[in-house]
Amino acid sequence: MQVSNKIFSMKRITVKLAICSLALIATAGCKKLNETVYGSKSVDDGGASSSSDLNGVYSQLFGQTDQANTYALQEHSTDEMMGPTRGTDWGDFGTWRKLHTHTWTPSHNQVNDTWDQLNIGVYRATQVIDRATDNSIKAQARFLRAYFMFQIVDLYGQAPFRDPAAPNSSIPKVYARPEATNFIIADLRFADANLTNSVANIGVASKAAADALLAKVYLNKAVYTAGTVGGPFTFAKSDMDSVIFYANAVTAAGYTLEPAGKYFQDFAWDNSDQSRGNIFGIYNTPAVVKASAKNRWKMGLHYNQTPDGWNGFTTLADFYDSFQASDERRGVAYPGLTDKVGLRAGFAVGQQYGPGGKVLKQRGGQPLVFTREVNLNFSTEAQGIRVFKYFPHPNADGTVPDNSEDNDYVILRYADVLLMKAEAIFRGGTDPLGQTPAALMNLISVPRGGKTYAAVTESDILAERGRELYWEGWRRNDLIRFGKFNDPVDQRPNQTDKTRTLYPIPQRAVDTNPNLKQNAGY
Repeated sequence: MQVSNKIFSMKRITVKLAICSLALIATAGCKKLNETVYGSKSVDDGGASSSSDLNGVYSQLFGQTDQANTYALQEHSTDEMMGPTRGTDWGDFGTWRKLHTHTWTPSHNQVNDTWDQLNIGVYRATQVIDRATDNSIKAQARFLRAYFMFQIVDLYGQAPFRDPAAPNSSIPKVYARPEATNFIIADLRFADANLTNSVANIGVASKAAADALLAKVYLNKAVYTAGTVGGPFTFAKSDMDSVIFYANAVTAAGYTLEPAGKYFQDFAWDNSDQSRGNIFGIYNTPAVVKASAKNRWKMGLHYNQTPDGWNGFTTLADFYDSFQASDERRGVAYPGLTDKVGLRAGFAVGQQYGPGGKVLKQRGGQPLVFTREVNLNFSTEAQGIRVFKYFPHPNADGTVPDNSEDNDYVILRYADVLLMKAEAIFRGGTDPLGQTPAALMNLISVPRGGKTYAAVTESDILAERGRELYWEGWRRNDLIRFGKFNDPVDQRPNQTDKTRTLYPIPQRAVDTNPNLKQNAGY
């Protein structure tokens, strides 16, 4: 059974069905479609109220939980993840291999689909902003627009923008990377000034969420305003001071790190109630799962594990080796999970076990031993180290119900904020609280059983970000900022060109909007 091809084909929805689904979420009815062209797709320009439209903007975030598109572009292109082809499984016309080897083109399916998803998010948010009279609604929409545009700027370097009041025949303007960055900052400052931290769950934009995203934008501003794609980058002290200012605001809001032994609590089935460090994401409950994190464990689980999976993605052995053996982030037995189904949280390598400690086997009868070695083009079903940062909630009898996927999906997290602050101080910023990069990194690393830092280097900061934030969708962003994105890695033996630090603008978008210019190298 070619599981991956079956799953991947589900993404190929017809344009009008996808648009109608979005409109149903936002307005409880699919209205006449008016054309707003980014490439070859359009979005509804119906007349729903700003509050119901806001729900439609939030729903546009659900695509961030997909194993494809934004997440794949940010992860498969790095030293952290690859999608090996296993016989006839996971071939998918090379979509995963091309991301890992940096050989994508302007017609790559996920480059195209990600562009559409993110730009629809920007446009829907803009519609709400244009109509809203309530500053809370407007501020949430501006935060969401900033998030979608941040991803566009980070991935593509240009951001088309259409005024909702403009005639349908008009061609969207295009913000260059520096202009778009300033646009994002303006949105987030408005959100920061008009939101509070008194929210019931991480699925509602808050002041702290705006602060955390502002810190990330300022940290990357040197990348987005550089004269040459891929660097070199000059990190302005004023930008680094801004990172520190907004990071301190998040701390003042009361977020804290999970204690020793509780790292995976931020991702577990009860993270809605137990996490002390999740700032923004998608809020799920057992009764209402809006956008499941299920594929984060399904994409690595073997067919014979409990629950069964799609037997797909792996990490790279060199990345796994960056963890000390004592570091809980590398992998632990998790109560209520490992004792019920045999699955450990974190990285899975070696012999795998099922319920009751049963030794698991492959479909052909050989022991199910996940190996360090993996071949991108020709892997067996057991090759590659798997990763289970999110995981399901088994029943007491070891069965895993279909609805065991109510983990909140996390986009912004306090540990990331502290690491951004450490990096900003390292790059020349001044902290009024007097903390040092080493002290901040020790707050994160030491309780996890990781390294103790007396002082830090640039490579220390990047490595610690990898150990803390792996598989959360930030690795490409980090590698680019540190000048390491194009370095050779396993299954990509040669240095790639710096133009690969941006994805191409989809060719059909360039063809339909003369204000878009194809990125260098494509």
